[in-house]
Amino acid sequence: MKGKIHSINTSTSKHITKAPVKQAKAIENFGLESDAHAGAEIRQISLLAQESIDRMKESAKIKQKQITLNPGDFAENITTKDIDLKQLKIGDKLKAGTEVILEVSKIGKTCHASCKIFQELGECVMPKEGIFVKVIKGGTIKQGDTLETL
Repeated sequence: MKGKIHSINTSTSKHITKAPVKQAKAIENFGLESDAHAGAEIRQISLLAQESIDRMKESAKIKQKQITLNPGDFAENITTKDIDLKQLKIGDKLKAGTEVILEVSKIGKTCHASCKIFQELGECVMPKEGIFVKVIKGGTIKQGDTLETL
């Protein structure tokens, strides 16, 4: 499978949305440099598909809710495009850009109680469609880079 990095998102503290950046340094066995969620555990970098965000936007529209949803609003580090993250399994490897190697380490997550999206819509895609990866080989990733399975 092959897609692209639609957006790279970071934050300086936890439990807030992440802001897009043009590029970021992925640090081996840590995550994205300067991101509050980085650390030597299995959830080093989070990924969510733009297609999942678009489905949530449509759900909000159907429910007549006025909520804006953008890359980083689900606190995902990488928003992907044109790659079916739901097909990935723990242990699968991805190449991001020209040098970064990632390994799927967790599928989904528990939505925290203060999740604005869940409070507004009664649902959130991150628990079912978000994935987490560990950085196996570090390097720089950029918005628009390819993301492909190995």
